Amino acid sequence: MLKIAPSILAADFARLGQEIRDVDRSGADWIHIDIMDNRFVPNLTFGPPVIRAVRPETRLPFDVHLMTVHPETLFPALIEAGANVLTVHAEACTHLHRTVNRIRELGCLAGVALNPHTPLSVLDYVLQDVDLVLIMTVNPGFGGQSFISGMLPKIRELRKKLAEIGRPEVHIEVDGGITDETAPLVREAGADVLVAGSYVFGQTDREKAISSLRR
Repeated sequence: MLKIAPSILAADFARLGQEIRDVDRSGADWIHIDIMDNRFVPNLTFGPPVIRAVRPETRLPFDVHLMTVHPETLFPALIEAGANVLTVHAEACTHLHRTVNRIRELGCLAGVALNPHTPLSVLDYVLQDVDLVLIMTVNPGFGGQSFISGMLPKIRELRKKLAEIGRPEVHIEVDGGITDETAPLVREAGADVLVAGSYVFGQTDREKAISSLRR
C-alpha cells in the first residue's frame, strides 16, 4: 500500500507541532524527519530533543532519515525520543551490515539510503536484512530541489532485485522533488513510500496535496 510521508524540513518551524497535526489530519501515513549534521551534508537540522517535543502531536510513525556521520551514536536517543524507522546512508557507514542489524535489534524498522551517484551494488550483502531502501532523487542536504529523472531505472532495478531474492515486502522510499507529476513515475517504477516536503507543506490545502500524490 502506498505511503505518503510529508517531510517536516519544509514545515513552518515556528508552528511545527501544529504543522504535524495538520498533515496527520490531512491523510499522511508517516512523518519524515531529516536529521543533518553539517558534516555528511552541508546543512544542520533536527536532533532528538525536537523529535521528543513533537512526538505527542501525532500517533503516526516517525520516519527518521539520518544524513550524518557515525549515525549509530544517535540510535538510543532517537528511539527514546520516539523514532519508528531509522534510515542511514550507505555512504556514511563503514560497517553497514552491523549498523542495519543494530537498528533492528533496537526494535525499529531499518532503512538504508543511497545518494544519486551510489550504485545499488552496495546493498548486495544487506538486502536480506533491511526493511526499507531510500533512493534519493535529489542530492541530499536541502529541500525544494528538482527531481533527478535518471533515478527511475535505479528504482526499477531495485524492485526487480527484491523480487528475485524473495523480499517484495521491502519498502522502496523516494525522497526529493516529489510532486503530482513525479509521483506517478516513481510509483510505476516500484516505489511505495513517497517523501514530499515542499509539495505538501507549500500548499494551503494539505489534504488535497496528499490526495493528489495518491492519485
